[in-house]
Amino acid sequence: MFERLKAAREVANQKTELKKLIADCDELIKEPGQSVSVGIASRALNRYQKLDFGSRSEFYSQLATRYEPNIEHITRALDSHKEKRSPESLIELVRAVEPPRQELLRRLNRVSSGTAVIVRMREEILNALRSAPALAAVDADFEHLLSSWFNPGFLELKRLDWMTPAHLLEKVIQHEAVHEIDGWGDLRRRLEPDRRLYAYFHPTLPNEPLIFVEVALLNDMPSAVAPLLDRSKPPEVETKRYKVAAFYSISNCQPGLKGIHLGNFLIKRVAEDLKLEFPGLKTFCTLSPIPSLAEFLLKGPKWKSGRYTAKELSRLEADFKELQPNLQNLSKSNAVLSATHQNRLTRLCSAYLAQTAPDESVRSDPVAKFHLNNGAILERVNLGADHSSKGLKQSFGMMVNYRYDLDKVEQNHESFVSGTTALSKAIRDLIKA
Repeated sequence: MFERLKAAREVANQKTELKKLIADCDELIKEPGQSVSVGIASRALNRYQKLDFGSRSEFYSQLATRYEPNIEHITRALDSHKEKRSPESLIELVRAVEPPRQELLRRLNRVSSGTAVIVRMREEILNALRSAPALAAVDADFEHLLSSWFNPGFLELKRLDWMTPAHLLEKVIQHEAVHEIDGWGDLRRRLEPDRRLYAYFHPTLPNEPLIFVEVALLNDMPSAVAPLLDRSKPPEVETKRYKVAAFYSISNCQPGLKGIHLGNFLIKRVAEDLKLEFPGLKTFCTLSPIPSLAEFLLKGPKWKSGRYTAKELSRLEADFKELQPNLQNLSKSNAVLSATHQNRLTRLCSAYLAQTAPDESVRSDPVAKFHLNNGAILERVNLGADHSSKGLKQSFGMMVNYRYDLDKVEQNHESFVSGTTALSKAIRDLIKA
């Protein structure tokens, strides 16, 4: 009985807090004075943070319905602009079209903790979208505002090293998404003199890395990940031997910033900084996973219409037919392939990556889309590059080098958007063979 009464009381409290939060939001939108609105915004955020999961979900639903644009206002403003075609009428139309929840979020963001709370709000909204598609417009408003607030021009690039405060290094260990960091010893190797780790920070979130990239300074382009992560290998301290900067891991730390393009700016900015620090660097590349390759082949490859000639398609189909009986085994163990089968698998992988498209016209590997859209070149496919169970399951142990030619990234980006993928000569020749 006592537990039921306690639960009922908590439900009633949640409803009361939600009602008060909505009242605060209504007042916040109407309040013209900025100094007064900061107090209201602070009170609203405090109420929000007291809500449980169900009450927060109801709050997001209220954002979707209560703070939509007024259709009648839009219609009147549109008719007025059609008639007047003046700057003033255009301004009124833009104001009418903008959802009031955008202004609500701006005013909530006036509180010092507002940015962090809004980022967490969006993370929850993203998680809810599959079961609550009506929140799509709300999410679009969050993404629109966060894209402005997290413009790379406002961000600070920091190099993290062994002297970085422990609480920040712990965040790196926690958020590493590509190659798991196995404790402090593993992290220390990634911070040695021949390694670099850079992160973006926002002024309002100084203790929260947004995204970070790990770099290996090498003499040659890497073809396997194990040597890069080998703790027993002493660091290379002869900086004259640094000819290649290999980006081998990039991890987002804030799920609420999904869709906010930070990684492309981060890679280019780090490459520019490294070039200044080490003028002898000649090559900037990645050693990247191919997370969707195995799924693409195991389900039966579908090639992009018009991407390959009839002869090339015939060769790819023959390659797949020969390899198909081995694919399940390849995704579970380091099976030994003949030289011919190695060549077939490399060609299938290269063709899959080469047909990466900026739109959804064909299933594309997300990592390939990221780098090729950044202006990278599909340089080389590496067999046996990742023997981990994850690497085998995702890509039969294969990894790929994308190369960044700093003088051509913009040109390559424009070509990719127009439907042409930048390929190295070796990749082109392999597909045409």
